[in-house]
Amino acid sequence: MLLLKKEYFQAVRVGTKRTTLRYWRSRRVRPGSIHLVPGLGKVHILEARPVQWSQLTDADAQADGFGCLSELRQKLEEIYPPEAREARRLYQVHFDLLRVKDQA
Repeated sequence: MLLLKKEYFQAVRVGTKRTTLRYWRSRRVRPGSIHLVPGLGKVHILEARPVQWSQLTDADAQADGFGCLSELRQKLEEIYPPEAREARRLYQVHFDLLRVKDQA
């Protein structure tokens, strides 16, 4: 299971959010795996790799559904206060939303 806030569901549906950043002790998802996002559907994990805060770019922010890097960083600091980041690494997870195909 992969959790996303409801506020991001529409951006995932239209494809403007294709990544998420997480502070984890160890990687919790593997490339090629499929995870349920409750309330949204299933996502296919394309990549899950450690990244450095200092190396994030505007392109990373846009892939995560934000307009710019400062917006992304502000949101990450809100979600993960310093004590929530202790002894954890930052991971960038790339995913695709799996679509339900029409049945004929």
